[in-house]
Amino acid sequence: RNFKESLFFFVLMCVMMVLGMTTWNLIVAGHFSWGHLESSYLLGFIVALFLDIVLAGPIAKKLALAILERIDYQGKKWVRIIAVSGMMVLFMVSCMSLYGLLFNRIPISYGIYGRTWITNFVFALPLNLLVVGPIARFILGNFQRRVLNLSK
Repeated sequence: RNFKESLFFFVLMCVMMVLGMTTWNLIVAGHFSWGHLESSYLLGFIVALFLDIVLAGPIAKKLALAILERIDYQGKKWVRIIAVSGMMVLFMVSCMSLYGLLFNRIPISYGIYGRTWITNFVFALPLNLLVVGPIARFILGNFQRRVLNLSK
């Protein structure tokens, strides 16, 4: 992928993951409303996109690929996708759980952060691997095919 395609993919993933995770957290907290979703989504999206592009994305990808180099994964694309996506979830859940506590002015302790982290992880991992990731790869694939067809 080139830079534009990578950026497009990052933005797609962020749009959908932040929507899903913001909705999830509002439901868990018992405060879901369209107004609450609207008021908390944009800043969450900006923070997540920044973290995704600048911090979590590069580190998670390097770490996942370093781990894969040590095992015999035989270059299977699905193993690489799961490794990178799983590592991204670990990094983003860690960062965005802290963001959520700070955004909502909740006093931070190890117990509160731990419960928040677990609550977010159990939803974020399947959301990323089973819903958002496949949808984003499908959209990107269609976009790439259209661009290739236009260039012919």
